[in-house]
Amino acid sequence: MKKIELSDIKNILEYERQREAFRDRIIQIKKDRRIAVGDLITFVFENRDTVLFQIQEMVRAERIVDPAKVQDEIDVYNELLPGENELSATMFIEINEASEIKPTLKRLLGLTRPGTVHLDIGATHRIDGQIEGGREEEAAGRLSAVQYVKFDFGPESSDSFCRTDDSAFIVIDHPNYKARTPVSGNLLAALRSDLEIAD
Repeated sequence: MKKIELSDIKNILEYERQREAFRDRIIQIKKDRRIAVGDLITFVFENRDTVLFQIQEMVRAERIVDPAKVQDEIDVYNELLPGENELSATMFIEINEASEIKPTLKRLLGLTRPGTVHLDIGATHRIDGQIEGGREEEAAGRLSAVQYVKFDFGPESSDSFCRTDDSAFIVIDHPNYKARTPVSGNLLAALRSDLEIAD
């Protein structure tokens, strides 16, 4: 997927003029790219539009006008874009009650261990989620409620996902949280498109 470049970022004044329409479009895009897995965890699969929106919002919120600093933001957020044969998602642990945040996150320690989050395609392909490091410290009892996950398909699994009728599921297999949700409809179409257009 083509990386965001400095020339893609609008200055703050220009962005303000277009922000409402752009935000409305992103809300609709994210609706088709969001999936709940169990009652606490939601994935939003990122693409170029969602990442561009995050950069524009950061530039706006922080009033960043120095091109070098804008480029720093671009470099950070470009890491969210999927590469070849890859899907990329932001994983949210959604806890509504403030009193439940600490105990719930403690219960979910180990969520970032390899193999805990994966995507199953039919009976033959399993793609383990690769979760960005540094957002969980089991020994210290710290787990971020926002995690970044990439699913590296490889050519064979990517082809199977895009060109067969095999069912696909996002799975969380944690001792204290087990959930399995089918990928279908608009989300399935969006993810197939991501894999097909990735550079």
